[in-house]
Amino acid sequence: MKKNIGTIDKVIRILVAVVFAVLYFTKVIPGTLGIILLVLAAVFVLTSLISFCPLYWPFGISTAPKKK
Repeated sequence: MKKNIGTIDKVIRILVAVVFAVLYFTKVIPGTLGIILLVLAAVFVLTSLISFCPLYWPFGISTAPKKK
């Protein structure tokens, strides 16, 4: 897998994941929607850790810095 997520993208994904988790665990967003957001938060964290987003790949999107 070629890395396609840059540093700023990683930070934004982690922050959004934290917000989703806080909203779920403080019961601001309960039920099915809360669980969906929690799963999405897990996906954001996972893609940030491996620096690869499968949705970016088919479209040729990359926020990673270009190598010389």
